[in-house]
This record gives sequence, structure tokens and C-alpha cells, in this order.
Amino acid sequence: QVRLVESGGGLVQAGGSLRLSCAASGSFFSLDDIGWYRQAPGEERELVATISSGGSRNYKDSVKGRFTISRDYDKNMVQLQMNSLEPEDTAVYYCNAKVRYRRWSSVYDAWGQGTQVTVSS
Repeated sequence: QVRLVESGGGLVQAGGSLRLSCAASGSFFSLDDIGWYRQAPGEERELVATISSGGSRNYKDSVKGRFTISRDYDKNMVQLQMNSLEPEDTAVYYCNAKVRYRRWSSVYDAWGQGTQVTVSS
């Protein structure tokens, strides 16, 4: 089973920056898309940014130009650089990976435990 471990959340003032990291470990064949979702209190979980195995990036409209996702294929890691943070970015951020356990197997969702990001105004 794959294990996703996040780090880098915290408290920051509006306009500040944070960098989230997620490392995948365990036994698996490959990771397809990997990225970040977030969930604010009383809200549904939403996509923030993902990056495919081929390097294609997908961002939530409201974070375009402020957040940058990157991936280290050798280390099975993904990072999210968050700049110009706004109070509306406050949420628990979850790492997500689409995992293949064998070459031709189905893709399974894996989730990290979440890391809190709080942006004060």
C-alpha cells in the first residue's frame, strides 16, 4: 500500500507564502496524477492543483498565477508553492495520488492525512 505524508502547513499572514510537500512511500508500481485538494470548514473538498505523470499541470482558477505545483519523479514527491496567500485559501490541504499497484492494474485513490493552512487577514 502507498503512504502519503504531507508537510509544510502553518499559519501565515495574507500576502505571505507557504510550501507544501508530499512524499509517497510503500509498495506500488507507479503514480499517475498526483496533487493537492483542500477542504474548508463546512465546504466540500476541492481540487487545488494536480500534475500528471507526463508533467501536465491543472490548477483551480482562483490559484492560477499564485500557486505552482512541481514533482520529483525520482523521489515520488510533489510540492505546492503557494504565494500571495489569501484568507480564502484557509483550509486543510490533502495530498492525493492516483496509484497503480501493477503495470496494467486499475488506478486507486490514495490520500494523505492533511495539513492545515491558515491565512490571517
